[in-house]
Amino acid sequence: MHYKTVLKILGVLLIIFSVTHLTPLLVSLIYDDGNSFPFMVSFSVTLLTGLFLWAPARKSKRDLRYRDGFLVVVLFWTVLATFGALPFLFSSHHSLSVTDAFFESMSGLTTTGATILTDLDSLPHSTLYYRQQLQWLGGMGIVVLAVAIMPMLGIGGMQLYRAETPGPMKDSKLTPRITESAKALWYIYLGLTVLCIVCYWIAGMTLFDAICHAFSTVAIGGFSTHDASLGFFNSASVEIVAMVFMLIASANFSLHFLAWRNKSIMPYLRDSEYRFFLSALGVTAIIVVASLVSQDLYSTNSLAARQGLFHLISVVTTTGFTSTNGFAWWPGALPVLLILFSFMGGCAGSTAGGMKVMRIQMMYKQGSKEIVRLVHPNAILSIKTGGQVISDRVISTVTAFFSMYIFSFALTGFALSAAGLDWITAFSAAAACLNNLGPGLAEVANNYANINDTAKWILSFAMLLGRLELFTLLVLFTTTFWRD
Repeated sequence: MHYKTVLKILGVLLIIFSVTHLTPLLVSLIYDDGNSFPFMVSFSVTLLTGLFLWAPARKSKRDLRYRDGFLVVVLFWTVLATFGALPFLFSSHHSLSVTDAFFESMSGLTTTGATILTDLDSLPHSTLYYRQQLQWLGGMGIVVLAVAIMPMLGIGGMQLYRAETPGPMKDSKLTPRITESAKALWYIYLGLTVLCIVCYWIAGMTLFDAICHAFSTVAIGGFSTHDASLGFFNSASVEIVAMVFMLIASANFSLHFLAWRNKSIMPYLRDSEYRFFLSALGVTAIIVVASLVSQDLYSTNSLAARQGLFHLISVVTTTGFTSTNGFAWWPGALPVLLILFSFMGGCAGSTAGGMKVMRIQMMYKQGSKEIVRLVHPNAILSIKTGGQVISDRVISTVTAFFSMYIFSFALTGFALSAAGLDWITAFSAAAACLNNLGPGLAEVANNYANINDTAKWILSFAMLLGRLELFTLLVLFTTTFWRD
Protein backbone atom coordinates (compact mmCIF):
# COMPACT_ATOMS: atom_id res chain seq x y z
CA MET A 1 0.00 0.00 0.00
CA HIS A 2 1.46 3.35 -1.06
CA TYR A 3 0.33 5.45 1.90
CA LYS A 4 2.27 8.57 0.94
CA THR A 5 0.61 8.64 -2.46
CA VAL A 6 -2.78 8.09 -0.83
CA LEU A 7 -2.20 11.01 1.57
CA LYS A 8 -0.96 13.20 -1.28
CA ILE A 9 -4.10 12.57 -3.33
CA LEU A 10 -6.35 13.00 -0.33
CA GLY A 11 -4.67 16.32 0.42
CA VAL A 12 -5.08 17.54 -3.16
CA LEU A 13 -8.73 16.55 -3.23
CA LEU A 14 -9.39 18.36 0.05
CA ILE A 15 -7.69 21.47 -1.35
CA ILE A 16 -9.99 21.26 -4.37
CA PHE A 17 -13.03 20.73 -2.17
CA SER A 18 -12.13 23.74 0.01
CA VAL A 19 -12.62 26.00 -3.02
CA THR A 20 -16.25 24.90 -3.27
CA HIS A 21 -16.96 26.67 0.05
CA LEU A 22 -16.32 29.99 -1.67
CA THR A 23 -19.43 29.75 -3.86
CA PRO A 24 -21.96 29.63 -0.98
CA LEU A 25 -19.87 32.37 0.68
CA LEU A 26 -20.48 34.50 -2.42
CA VAL A 27 -24.20 33.64 -2.27
CA SER A 28 -24.27 34.77 1.36
CA LEU A 29 -22.70 38.10 0.42
CA ILE A 30 -25.06 38.62 -2.53
CA TYR A 31 -28.20 37.98 -0.46
CA ASP A 32 -26.71 39.51 2.71
CA ASP A 33 -28.11 36.64 4.78
CA GLY A 34 -25.58 36.98 7.62
CA ASN A 35 -24.28 33.43 7.13
CA SER A 36 -20.83 34.01 5.63
CA PHE A 37 -18.80 33.09 8.75
CA PRO A 38 -19.42 29.29 8.58
CA PHE A 39 -18.16 29.13 5.00
CA MET A 40 -15.07 31.25 5.67
CA VAL A 41 -14.09 29.02 8.60
CA SER A 42 -14.90 25.83 6.65
CA PHE A 43 -12.82 27.00 3.69
CA SER A 44 -9.84 27.77 5.92
CA VAL A 45 -9.99 24.53 7.92
CA THR A 46 -10.44 22.35 4.82
CA LEU A 47 -7.66 24.11 2.89
CA LEU A 48 -5.18 23.93 5.77
CA THR A 49 -5.93 20.25 6.37
CA GLY A 50 -5.44 19.51 2.69
CA LEU A 51 -2.11 21.32 2.68
CA PHE A 52 -1.09 19.49 5.86
CA LEU A 53 -1.73 16.12 4.20
CA TRP A 54 -0.21 17.08 0.85
CA ALA A 55 3.02 18.80 1.94
CA PRO A 56 4.88 15.82 3.51
CA ALA A 57 4.05 13.56 0.55
CA ARG A 58 4.29 16.10 -2.26
CA LYS A 59 7.45 14.50 -3.73
CA SER A 60 5.95 11.01 -3.88
CA LYS A 61 5.86 9.84 -7.52
CA ARG A 62 4.53 6.31 -7.15
CA ASP A 63 1.59 5.24 -9.29
CA LEU A 64 -1.63 4.12 -7.68
CA ARG A 65 -2.45 0.45 -7.46
CA TYR A 66 -6.02 -0.84 -7.52
CA ARG A 67 -6.04 -1.27 -3.75
CA ASP A 68 -4.81 2.30 -3.30
CA GLY A 69 -7.66 3.53 -5.50
CA PHE A 70 -10.28 1.82 -3.36
CA LEU A 71 -8.78 3.26 -0.20
CA VAL A 72 -8.63 6.79 -1.63
CA VAL A 73 -12.26 6.69 -2.75
CA VAL A 74 -13.62 5.43 0.57
CA LEU A 75 -11.40 7.72 2.63
CA PHE A 76 -12.22 10.71 0.48
CA TRP A 77 -15.99 10.25 0.67
CA THR A 78 -15.78 9.78 4.43
CA VAL A 79 -13.42 12.71 4.96
CA LEU A 80 -15.33 14.85 2.49
CA ALA A 81 -18.58 14.24 4.36
CA THR A 82 -16.81 15.21 7.58
CA PHE A 83 -15.50 18.50 6.22
CA GLY A 84 -18.73 19.08 4.32
CA ALA A 85 -20.51 19.05 7.68
CA LEU A 86 -18.55 22.06 8.99
CA PRO A 87 -20.84 24.80 7.55
CA PHE A 88 -23.84 23.10 9.17
CA LEU A 89 -22.02 22.94 12.52
CA PHE A 90 -20.77 26.53 12.52
CA SER A 91 -23.99 28.18 11.35
CA SER A 92 -25.96 30.07 13.99
CA HIS A 93 -29.18 29.79 11.98
CA HIS A 94 -29.73 26.17 13.03
CA SER A 95 -28.39 24.17 15.97
CA LEU A 96 -27.17 20.86 14.61
CA SER A 97 -25.28 18.20 16.51
CA VAL A 98 -22.21 16.52 15.03
CA THR A 99 -24.42 13.55 14.12
CA ASP A 100 -27.02 15.68 12.35
CA ALA A 101 -24.42 17.75 10.49
CA PHE A 102 -22.57 14.65 9.28
CA PHE A 103 -25.85 12.97 8.28
CA GLU A 104 -26.91 16.00 6.22
CA SER A 105 -23.50 16.24 4.56
CA MET A 106 -23.32 12.52 3.76
CA SER A 107 -26.87 12.60 2.42
CA GLY A 108 -25.99 15.48 0.12
CA LEU A 109 -22.73 14.07 -1.21
CA THR A 110 -24.19 10.61 -1.82
CA THR A 111 -27.20 12.27 -3.53
CA THR A 112 -29.53 10.48 -1.13
CA GLY A 113 -31.67 13.50 -0.27
CA ALA A 114 -32.61 12.34 3.24
CA THR A 115 -32.65 15.49 5.36
CA ILE A 116 -32.82 16.32 9.03
CA LEU A 117 -33.40 20.04 8.38
CA THR A 118 -36.90 21.45 8.79
CA ASP A 119 -38.44 24.83 8.01
CA LEU A 120 -36.27 25.15 4.90
CA ASP A 121 -38.13 28.24 3.68
CA SER A 122 -36.67 30.27 6.57
CA LEU A 123 -33.04 29.14 6.15
CA PRO A 124 -30.37 31.48 4.66
CA HIS A 125 -29.93 31.36 0.90
CA SER A 126 -26.31 30.33 1.35
CA THR A 127 -27.23 27.22 3.37
CA LEU A 128 -29.92 26.23 0.87
CA TYR A 129 -27.50 26.67 -2.01
CA TYR A 130 -24.75 24.75 -0.22
CA ARG A 131 -26.97 21.69 0.24
CA GLN A 132 -27.79 21.65 -3.45
CA GLN A 133 -24.14 22.13 -4.40
CA LEU A 134 -23.15 19.13 -2.28
CA GLN A 135 -25.51 16.98 -4.30
CA TRP A 136 -24.28 18.36 -7.60
CA LEU A 137 -20.66 17.62 -6.71
CA GLY A 138 -21.55 14.15 -5.48
CA GLY A 139 -23.70 13.33 -8.48
CA MET A 140 -20.97 12.52 -10.92
CA GLY A 141 -18.34 12.13 -8.23
CA ILE A 142 -15.83 14.78 -7.34
CA VAL A 143 -13.18 12.07 -7.62
CA VAL A 144 -13.83 11.86 -11.36
CA LEU A 145 -13.33 15.63 -11.54
CA ALA A 146 -10.00 15.24 -9.79
CA VAL A 147 -8.99 12.45 -12.18
CA ALA A 148 -9.14 14.99 -15.00
CA ILE A 149 -6.23 16.92 -13.47
CA MET A 150 -4.23 13.96 -12.13
CA PRO A 151 -1.72 14.04 -15.04
CA MET A 152 -0.62 17.49 -13.88
CA LEU A 153 0.20 15.92 -10.51
CA GLY A 154 2.13 13.03 -12.01
CA ILE A 155 -0.37 10.50 -10.73
CA GLY A 156 -2.24 7.93 -12.80
CA GLY A 157 -6.01 8.10 -12.44
CA MET A 158 -7.46 4.88 -13.88
CA GLN A 159 -7.58 3.16 -10.49
CA LEU A 160 -9.64 6.02 -9.04
CA TYR A 161 -11.95 6.04 -12.04
CA ARG A 162 -12.61 2.30 -11.77
CA ALA A 163 -13.33 2.53 -8.06
CA GLU A 164 -15.61 5.56 -8.33
CA THR A 165 -17.64 5.15 -11.54
CA PRO A 166 -20.99 3.50 -10.71
CA GLY A 167 -22.34 0.46 -12.49
CA PRO A 168 -21.15 -3.01 -13.48
CA MET A 169 -19.44 -1.97 -16.72
CA LYS A 170 -16.48 -0.16 -15.20
CA ASP A 171 -13.96 -1.12 -17.88
CA SER A 172 -15.64 0.77 -20.71
CA LYS A 173 -14.21 4.19 -21.47
CA LEU A 174 -15.71 6.97 -23.57
CA THR A 175 -12.34 7.92 -25.00
CA PRO A 176 -8.98 6.09 -25.07
CA ARG A 177 -7.47 8.29 -22.36
CA ILE A 178 -8.97 8.27 -18.87
CA THR A 179 -8.42 12.02 -18.51
CA GLU A 180 -10.42 12.69 -21.66
CA SER A 181 -13.17 10.37 -20.40
CA ALA A 182 -13.42 12.29 -17.14
CA LYS A 183 -13.53 15.60 -18.98
CA ALA A 184 -16.22 14.31 -21.36
CA LEU A 185 -18.35 13.19 -18.41
CA TRP A 186 -18.10 16.58 -16.76
CA TYR A 187 -18.79 18.55 -19.92
CA ILE A 188 -21.97 16.52 -20.43
CA TYR A 189 -22.89 16.87 -16.76
CA LEU A 190 -22.34 20.63 -16.83
CA GLY A 191 -24.21 21.03 -20.13
CA LEU A 192 -27.27 19.14 -18.82
CA THR A 193 -27.20 21.25 -15.66
CA VAL A 194 -27.20 24.52 -17.58
CA LEU A 195 -30.00 23.29 -19.84
CA CYS A 196 -32.03 22.21 -16.80
CA ILE A 197 -31.54 25.63 -15.17
CA VAL A 198 -32.88 27.37 -18.27
CA CYS A 199 -35.90 25.04 -18.48
CA TYR A 200 -36.79 25.50 -14.80
CA TRP A 201 -36.47 29.27 -15.18
CA ILE A 202 -38.74 29.28 -18.23
CA ALA A 203 -41.22 27.10 -16.30
CA GLY A 204 -41.61 29.85 -13.70
CA MET A 205 -38.93 29.34 -11.03
CA THR A 206 -36.77 32.19 -9.81
CA LEU A 207 -33.17 32.01 -10.99
CA PHE A 208 -32.01 30.95 -7.51
CA ASP A 209 -34.56 28.12 -7.29
CA ALA A 210 -33.84 27.11 -10.89
CA ILE A 211 -30.10 26.75 -10.19
CA CYS A 212 -30.63 24.89 -6.92
CA HIS A 213 -33.20 22.45 -8.27
CA ALA A 214 -31.23 21.84 -11.47
CA PHE A 215 -28.28 20.82 -9.30
CA SER A 216 -30.35 18.22 -7.43
CA THR A 217 -32.28 17.07 -10.53
CA VAL A 218 -29.28 16.30 -12.75
CA ALA A 219 -27.49 14.76 -9.75
CA ILE A 220 -30.66 12.74 -8.99
CA GLY A 221 -30.41 14.01 -5.43
CA GLY A 222 -33.81 15.32 -4.39
CA PHE A 223 -32.87 18.15 -2.02
CA SER A 224 -35.08 21.22 -2.36
CA THR A 225 -35.07 24.79 -1.14
CA HIS A 226 -38.63 24.39 0.19
CA ASP A 227 -40.25 22.09 2.74
CA ALA A 228 -42.94 21.22 0.20
CA SER A 229 -40.26 20.23 -2.35
CA LEU A 230 -41.52 20.76 -5.91
CA GLY A 231 -45.06 20.87 -4.54
CA PHE A 232 -44.23 24.42 -3.43
CA PHE A 233 -44.52 25.59 -7.03
CA ASN A 234 -47.82 23.79 -7.74
CA SER A 235 -46.89 23.84 -11.42
CA ALA A 236 -47.39 21.19 -14.07
CA SER A 237 -44.61 22.82 -16.14
CA VAL A 238 -42.09 22.52 -13.31
CA GLU A 239 -43.00 18.87 -12.73
CA ILE A 240 -42.73 18.07 -16.45
CA VAL A 241 -39.24 19.63 -16.59
CA ALA A 242 -38.26 17.60 -13.53
CA MET A 243 -39.57 14.36 -15.05
CA VAL A 244 -37.75 14.89 -18.34
CA PHE A 245 -34.40 15.62 -16.73
CA MET A 246 -34.75 12.84 -14.16
CA LEU A 247 -35.19 10.41 -17.05
CA ILE A 248 -32.24 11.93 -18.90
CA ALA A 249 -29.98 11.77 -15.83
CA SER A 250 -30.97 8.15 -15.15
CA ALA A 251 -29.51 7.05 -18.50
CA ASN A 252 -25.92 5.92 -18.89
CA PHE A 253 -23.88 9.07 -19.47
CA SER A 254 -21.94 7.33 -22.22
CA LEU A 255 -25.21 7.35 -24.20
CA HIS A 256 -25.34 11.14 -23.90
CA PHE A 257 -21.76 11.28 -25.14
CA LEU A 258 -22.52 9.06 -28.14
CA ALA A 259 -25.75 10.92 -28.92
CA TRP A 260 -23.91 14.25 -28.82
CA ARG A 261 -20.99 13.01 -30.91
CA ASN A 262 -23.24 11.36 -33.53
CA LYS A 263 -25.94 14.06 -33.32
CA SER A 264 -28.55 11.31 -33.14
CA ILE A 265 -30.98 9.77 -30.62
CA MET A 266 -30.26 6.29 -31.95
CA PRO A 267 -27.82 5.40 -29.12
CA TYR A 268 -30.74 5.63 -26.69
CA LEU A 269 -33.02 3.53 -28.90
CA ARG A 270 -30.36 0.86 -29.48
CA ASP A 271 -29.37 0.51 -25.83
CA SER A 272 -31.06 -2.58 -24.40
CA GLU A 273 -30.63 -1.40 -20.80
CA TYR A 274 -32.39 1.92 -21.35
CA ARG A 275 -35.16 0.23 -23.33
CA PHE A 276 -35.64 -2.25 -20.48
CA PHE A 277 -35.75 0.64 -18.01
CA LEU A 278 -38.38 2.58 -19.98
CA SER A 279 -40.46 -0.57 -20.55
CA ALA A 280 -40.48 -1.43 -16.84
CA LEU A 281 -41.32 2.18 -16.05
CA GLY A 282 -44.18 2.18 -18.55
CA VAL A 283 -45.78 -0.98 -17.16
CA THR A 284 -45.53 0.30 -13.59
CA ALA A 285 -46.92 3.69 -14.63
CA ILE A 286 -50.09 2.03 -15.94
CA ILE A 287 -50.55 0.22 -12.61
CA VAL A 288 -49.93 3.33 -10.50
CA VAL A 289 -52.09 5.72 -12.53
CA ALA A 290 -54.94 3.21 -12.80
CA SER A 291 -54.88 2.68 -9.03
CA LEU A 292 -54.90 6.41 -8.27
CA VAL A 293 -57.73 7.10 -10.71
CA SER A 294 -59.85 4.24 -9.36
CA GLN A 295 -59.48 5.47 -5.77
CA ASP A 296 -60.46 9.10 -6.55
CA LEU A 297 -57.54 10.57 -4.59
CA TYR A 298 -57.30 13.61 -6.81
CA SER A 299 -59.89 16.04 -8.11
CA THR A 300 -59.35 15.11 -11.76
CA ASN A 301 -58.02 12.10 -13.63
CA SER A 302 -55.40 14.24 -15.36
CA LEU A 303 -54.08 15.42 -11.98
CA ALA A 304 -53.96 11.81 -10.76
CA ALA A 305 -52.00 10.81 -13.86
CA ARG A 306 -49.58 13.73 -13.46
CA GLN A 307 -48.94 13.06 -9.78
CA GLY A 308 -48.65 9.32 -10.36
CA LEU A 309 -46.10 9.70 -13.14
CA PHE A 310 -44.15 12.38 -11.28
CA HIS A 311 -43.75 10.40 -8.07
CA LEU A 312 -43.09 7.14 -9.92
CA ILE A 313 -40.25 8.66 -11.96
CA SER A 314 -38.92 10.48 -8.89
CA VAL A 315 -38.76 7.29 -6.81
CA VAL A 316 -37.63 4.84 -9.50
CA THR A 317 -34.76 7.12 -10.55
CA THR A 318 -33.97 7.49 -6.80
CA THR A 319 -34.28 11.29 -7.02
CA GLY A 320 -36.74 11.67 -4.16
CA PHE A 321 -38.61 14.83 -5.15
CA THR A 322 -42.15 15.01 -3.80
CA SER A 323 -45.18 17.10 -4.59
CA THR A 324 -48.70 17.55 -3.22
CA ASN A 325 -49.87 14.47 -1.30
CA GLY A 326 -46.62 12.56 -1.72
CA PHE A 327 -46.50 8.84 -2.46
CA ALA A 328 -45.91 7.92 1.22
CA TRP A 329 -49.51 8.86 1.97
CA TRP A 330 -51.07 6.94 -0.89
CA PRO A 331 -53.36 4.12 0.28
CA GLY A 332 -52.86 0.40 -0.20
CA ALA A 333 -49.71 -1.18 -1.55
CA LEU A 334 -48.66 1.69 -3.84
CA PRO A 335 -46.06 3.21 -1.45
CA VAL A 336 -44.46 -0.21 -0.93
CA LEU A 337 -44.50 -0.85 -4.70
CA LEU A 338 -42.57 2.37 -5.34
CA ILE A 339 -40.06 1.67 -2.56
CA LEU A 340 -39.44 -1.81 -3.98
CA PHE A 341 -39.04 -0.36 -7.48
CA SER A 342 -36.35 2.01 -6.19
CA PHE A 343 -34.09 -1.03 -5.73
CA MET A 344 -33.72 -1.13 -9.52
CA GLY A 345 -32.69 2.53 -9.77
CA GLY A 346 -31.34 3.99 -12.98
CA CYS A 347 -28.94 2.70 -15.62
CA ALA A 348 -25.31 1.80 -15.03
CA GLY A 349 -23.08 4.83 -15.52
CA SER A 350 -25.81 7.26 -14.47
CA THR A 351 -26.06 9.43 -11.35
CA ALA A 352 -28.92 7.28 -10.02
CA GLY A 353 -28.74 4.93 -7.05
CA GLY A 354 -30.12 1.42 -6.60
CA MET A 355 -28.77 -1.83 -8.00
CA LYS A 356 -28.83 -0.44 -11.55
CA VAL A 357 -31.05 -1.60 -14.40
CA MET A 358 -28.36 -3.67 -16.09
CA ARG A 359 -27.97 -5.93 -13.08
CA ILE A 360 -31.73 -6.42 -12.78
CA GLN A 361 -31.88 -7.15 -16.51
CA MET A 362 -29.12 -9.75 -16.20
CA MET A 363 -30.77 -11.38 -13.20
CA TYR A 364 -34.04 -11.60 -15.15
CA LYS A 365 -32.30 -13.20 -18.12
CA GLN A 366 -30.39 -15.57 -15.87
CA GLY A 367 -33.64 -16.66 -14.21
CA SER A 368 -35.29 -17.17 -17.59
CA LYS A 369 -32.30 -19.21 -18.76
CA GLU A 370 -32.50 -21.51 -15.73
CA ILE A 371 -36.21 -22.09 -16.33
CA VAL A 372 -35.51 -23.08 -19.95
CA ARG A 373 -32.69 -25.33 -18.74
CA LEU A 374 -35.20 -27.31 -16.66
CA VAL A 375 -37.00 -28.24 -19.89
CA HIS A 376 -33.84 -28.62 -22.02
CA PRO A 377 -31.08 -29.68 -19.58
CA ASN A 378 -28.52 -30.31 -22.35
CA ALA A 379 -29.09 -27.04 -24.19
CA ILE A 380 -26.18 -24.60 -24.50
CA LEU A 381 -27.64 -21.26 -23.41
CA SER A 382 -26.04 -17.86 -23.17
CA ILE A 383 -27.08 -14.42 -21.96
CA LYS A 384 -26.78 -11.50 -24.36
CA THR A 385 -27.02 -7.78 -23.74
CA GLY A 386 -26.80 -5.35 -26.61
CA GLY A 387 -25.93 -8.20 -28.97
CA GLN A 388 -22.92 -9.23 -26.87
CA VAL A 389 -22.62 -12.49 -24.96
CA ILE A 390 -22.13 -11.89 -21.24
CA SER A 391 -19.45 -14.06 -19.67
CA ASP A 392 -20.18 -16.38 -16.78
CA ARG A 393 -17.77 -14.37 -14.63
CA VAL A 394 -19.87 -11.20 -15.07
CA ILE A 395 -23.07 -13.11 -14.30
CA SER A 396 -21.43 -14.56 -11.20
CA THR A 397 -20.38 -11.08 -10.07
CA VAL A 398 -23.89 -9.69 -10.63
CA THR A 399 -25.41 -12.59 -8.70
CA ALA A 400 -22.99 -11.99 -5.82
CA PHE A 401 -23.77 -8.27 -5.87
CA PHE A 402 -27.52 -8.94 -5.82
CA SER A 403 -27.16 -11.32 -2.88
CA MET A 404 -24.96 -8.91 -0.92
CA TYR A 405 -27.31 -6.01 -1.66
CA ILE A 406 -30.36 -7.84 -0.30
CA PHE A 407 -28.35 -9.04 2.70
CA SER A 408 -27.16 -5.46 3.38
CA PHE A 409 -30.74 -4.18 3.18
CA ALA A 410 -32.03 -6.84 5.57
CA LEU A 411 -29.15 -6.29 8.02
CA THR A 412 -29.60 -2.50 7.94
CA GLY A 413 -33.35 -2.82 8.50
CA PHE A 414 -32.79 -5.19 11.41
CA ALA A 415 -30.16 -2.86 12.95
CA LEU A 416 -32.56 0.08 12.70
CA SER A 417 -35.30 -1.97 14.36
CA ALA A 418 -32.86 -2.85 17.14
CA ALA A 419 -32.09 0.89 17.45
CA GLY A 420 -35.74 1.53 18.32
CA LEU A 421 -37.49 2.31 15.03
CA ASP A 422 -40.78 0.64 14.12
CA TRP A 423 -40.42 -1.92 11.36
CA ILE A 424 -42.09 0.16 8.61
CA THR A 425 -39.84 3.14 9.37
CA ALA A 426 -36.78 0.89 9.77
CA PHE A 427 -37.02 -1.07 6.53
CA SER A 428 -38.26 1.82 4.39
CA ALA A 429 -35.41 4.00 5.73
CA ALA A 430 -32.94 1.19 5.02
CA ALA A 431 -34.19 0.94 1.44
CA ALA A 432 -34.31 4.72 0.97
CA CYS A 433 -30.73 5.27 2.16
CA LEU A 434 -29.14 2.17 0.63
CA ASN A 435 -30.77 3.04 -2.71
CA ASN A 436 -29.83 6.73 -2.27
CA LEU A 437 -33.51 7.61 -2.60
CA GLY A 438 -34.17 9.82 0.43
CA PRO A 439 -37.84 9.79 1.52
CA GLY A 440 -39.16 6.65 3.14
CA LEU A 441 -42.41 5.73 4.84
CA ALA A 442 -44.00 6.38 8.24
CA GLU A 443 -41.66 8.41 10.47
CA VAL A 444 -39.19 9.21 7.66
CA ALA A 445 -41.74 10.14 5.00
CA ASN A 446 -40.93 13.87 5.26
CA ASN A 447 -37.57 14.05 7.03
CA TYR A 448 -35.22 12.17 9.36
CA ALA A 449 -35.14 14.75 12.15
CA ASN A 450 -37.00 12.67 14.73
CA ILE A 451 -35.05 9.41 14.60
CA ASN A 452 -32.30 8.75 17.14
CA ASP A 453 -28.57 9.30 16.65
CA THR A 454 -27.74 5.59 16.47
CA ALA A 455 -30.15 5.18 13.56
CA LYS A 456 -28.64 8.21 11.81
CA TRP A 457 -25.11 6.74 11.97
CA ILE A 458 -26.38 3.40 10.65
CA LEU A 459 -28.13 5.17 7.78
CA SER A 460 -25.06 7.31 7.04
CA PHE A 461 -23.08 4.11 6.54
CA ALA A 462 -25.90 2.73 4.36
CA MET A 463 -25.78 5.85 2.16
CA LEU A 464 -22.04 5.44 1.59
CA LEU A 465 -22.46 1.70 1.01
CA GLY A 466 -25.09 2.37 -1.66
CA ARG A 467 -23.17 5.21 -3.31
CA LEU A 468 -20.01 3.12 -3.66
CA GLU A 469 -22.02 0.04 -4.68
CA LEU A 470 -21.06 -2.29 -1.83
CA PHE A 471 -17.83 -3.92 -2.96
CA THR A 472 -15.74 -0.73 -3.11
CA LEU A 473 -16.46 -0.20 0.59
CA LEU A 474 -16.80 -3.79 1.83
CA VAL A 475 -13.46 -4.84 0.35
CA LEU A 476 -11.77 -2.67 2.99
CA PHE A 477 -13.19 -4.92 5.71
CA THR A 478 -11.40 -8.02 4.39
CA THR A 479 -8.01 -9.24 5.58
CA THR A 480 -7.02 -9.96 1.96
CA PHE A 481 -7.15 -6.26 1.10
CA TRP A 482 -4.64 -5.32 3.80
CA ARG A 483 -2.31 -8.28 3.23
CA ASP A 484 0.78 -7.40 1.16
